[in-house]
Amino acid sequence: MMKSSLLLAAHLFAASLAHAADPQPPEGFKAIFNGKDLAGWYGLNPHSVVKLTGEKKDAALKKMRDEFAANWKAENGELVNDGHGPYATTGQEFGDMEFHIEYKTVAGADSGIYLRGVPQVQIWDKNQVFDPKKPTRRPHLGSGGLFNNTPDTPGRDPLVIADKEFGEWNSFRIRQIGARTWVWLNDKLVVDGAPMENYPDKAVPYPAKGPIMLQTHGGEIRWRNLFVREIGAAEAKKILAEAKK
Repeated sequence: MMKSSLLLAAHLFAASLAHAADPQPPEGFKAIFNGKDLAGWYGLNPHSVVKLTGEKKDAALKKMRDEFAANWKAENGELVNDGHGPYATTGQEFGDMEFHIEYKTVAGADSGIYLRGVPQVQIWDKNQVFDPKKPTRRPHLGSGGLFNNTPDTPGRDPLVIADKEFGEWNSFRIRQIGARTWVWLNDKLVVDGAPMENYPDKAVPYPAKGPIMLQTHGGEIRWRNLFVREIGAAEAKKILAEAKK
């Protein structure tokens, strides 16, 4: 009898874990991380291959794909990175969209979210002290700004500090229409329709489509509840018209 009870308890525990890992997207959204494994994602650091061509580039891309699982894993419904390795990159490309994602990181780390393969919505350790020797690096202003935009332009730094304390989950709501980006961090507007500049060549138009990428840089970061809703042309036009007002 005891053995049967233990088996039943183990089965229920396993079932509860499996259920907890199932993403529950809001209406109209779809999950781009299944909570169980790395399916639909691969490893890429675009900056490391930008100057490579031919066989050297192919070999570097393959190496990053092969290394991906060494630094990233699915754990309890979370996409976890150890602070190293290539960036988590979606196999699917997206154009105009709304993107919801939650993250939790550690002191001293910084990270970011690439939209259409372009950096980035910045994630900082807001407790870092401002260094006047690096005047354009402003972690003390908080996360959510478009860090690779030209310093002191709209959207480069967040409108308010909205980061939660370490150990708590932060939530982003990001809207991308054309080259314009809106960012809400923990329900506070931190970027209000600012243009995302193409990086590294800002003279090149912002791409129409591209992958979502999660940057790894210097410390563990955990992500969960990754949901996307693609925005059609009519809705995009309406949002842009309202923004002009």
